Amino acid sequence: MTIQVRLVKQTDRSIWNEYIKAHPNATPYHHFGWLQSVEQAYQHKNIGAIALEDGRVVGVLPSIEMRSPLLRPFICALPYCDLGFVLANDSAIVDKLLAFMREHLAHINGRSLALRDYINEPASDTQMEGQKVRMLLPLPSSSDELLSGFKSKLRSQIRKSEKNGLRYEIHRNGSGLNDFYHIFAINMRKLGSPVHSKKWFERIFENYKENSILSVVYSENVPVGAGITLSSGGVTCIPWASTVAEYNRLAPNMMLYWSLLKEACDNNMQWFDFGRSTFNEGTYRFKAQWGAAPQLLNWYDAASESRQDFTNQENDECENAPQGKIRPMVEKVWAKLPLNVTTTLGPKIRKHISL
Repeated sequence: MTIQVRLVKQTDRSIWNEYIKAHPNATPYHHFGWLQSVEQAYQHKNIGAIALEDGRVVGVLPSIEMRSPLLRPFICALPYCDLGFVLANDSAIVDKLLAFMREHLAHINGRSLALRDYINEPASDTQMEGQKVRMLLPLPSSSDELLSGFKSKLRSQIRKSEKNGLRYEIHRNGSGLNDFYHIFAINMRKLGSPVHSKKWFERIFENYKENSILSVVYSENVPVGAGITLSSGGVTCIPWASTVAEYNRLAPNMMLYWSLLKEACDNNMQWFDFGRSTFNEGTYRFKAQWGAAPQLLNWYDAASESRQDFTNQENDECENAPQGKIRPMVEKVWAKLPLNVTTTLGPKIRKHISL
C-alpha cells in the first residue's frame, strides 16, 4: 500500500477530526478547529500535513507557518498552546510526515520546526526540577465520585466559594464571551503581557462548537472569574482561566475549576488537562491539589533535533519580548496603559508570540 502525504485541505476537516478523536494520544489542540482559528484570527498559514493510505487517514501533523516582520518564517506545531505533535498509526508514518514538513521548511527558507510534545513516561523530581510539565488528572465516571475523592481541605475550599455567595453559569456557543474577555484582558494587562484578540476566541467557539465550554463565576451580577475548556476524544483541556484579583478572597478560582471539572466528568471525559506549569511552583501546586500528576513537556526543533531548555525561559507569556533589564520596564509600562489601548495594540503583538 502507498502512503500519500500532502497539505491538509478544508474539505479534510471531518476525516481529520474523526482520526484524532479515535487516536489515544490526541489532545483537543489537534482538533482541526485550532488550525482554522489561527488562520482566521491571525492570518498565519495552516500547513497541516495529512497522511493517507487508499483514502484512509493514517497520520496527521497539525502545523502553522508563522511569519513575523524582518524575521525568517518558522513552522510551529502548535502556536498559542502547550501541545502539538505528530499522530500516526506507526513510526514509519511519523517519519514520513516529519520529512514532508522538513521539506516545506526548506522550501520557505524557514528557521525552525517547533514541535510541542510530552514524555509519556514517569520522571523523577530531579528530572522535572525547573522544567515545564503538563498537569493531567484522570476523571472518574461521575462528578459526585470526583468530589468525594478530593481531600477534605479542597472540598471545604469549594464550599467556601458557595458560602461567599458566588455562583457560576456554563455558557456554550460563545455566549458569555464579553464577561470572559473583560476579565482576561485586565489580567493580561496586569501581567504586562499582550492579550489575544477577541476575534481569536470568537473563532475558537465557532470552530469547536459543542466541544467548547465557557464558565463564568459571578458575585451577585459581577463577573469575577471565567475559564474556557476544549474537548476532543476523552480529553478536556483548559487553555485560559482568569479571576478578578479584588474578589480572590471569595475563592472564585475554586468554583471556576470545580465547575469545569464537573462539566467534564458529567460529559464522560476521561482526562482533564490543567495545562502547563513550572514544576513545584505556584500554579503547579494549585493544580496538584486537585490530584493532577505531572508529565514532562518535550518541546524541540525537529529540524535541528535540539530540545528546548525551559530553565532558560523566564516567562511563558513573553517568548519574543525584550530580554534582560528591558523586559521588566516594558511590562511595567504596559500594565499602566488604559485597557482600550492594550486590547487594541495587544493582539497586533500577540499574533507573533507563539506561546
